[in-house]
Amino acid sequence: MTNPKDHMLSWLKDAHAAEEQAITMLSNLARRIESYPELKARIEQHVTETRRQAERVRECLRRHGSDTSTVKDVGTKLMALGQALSGIFTGDEVMKGVLASYTFEHMEIASYRILISAAEKLGDTETADVCREILEEEQAMADWLEDHLEGITDRFLALEAAEL
Repeated sequence: MTNPKDHMLSWLKDAHAAEEQAITMLSNLARRIESYPELKARIEQHVTETRRQAERVRECLRRHGSDTSTVKDVGTKLMALGQALSGIFTGDEVMKGVLASYTFEHMEIASYRILISAAEKLGDTETADVCREILEEEQAMADWLEDHLEGITDRFLALEAAEL
């Protein structure tokens, strides 16, 4: 049977890899959405937050004598790059990017809720506090996307119609 702490460390490595994937995915999207300045600015803000989140998760791992998983980090970055490249070939890249981002934020929200629960069970209040703070940022990004889905969709359709 695996030690509960080992599970938490594995989940922290997964969370770090997800943050690295988000940095790649969001940075690539932000570079290609000039017609959506508000979305671009919010994504760039979240990339900055995400870089900090990745470092904070790395610090939690180090505090436990562990480190990130190079294999997981590289694998998720490659997946994000593949996603970014596939978007170049679609006419609705911004919509697919927003959909992927919204979905990804909810995966991260669930991940951090699991980590908070595990850290609390193990008496690791510092990791639980870090994960709570990250959870707030992930929830804020998901909420922002949800609040702006209609406007982004309207903008996309208007730009498409103008090209006809």
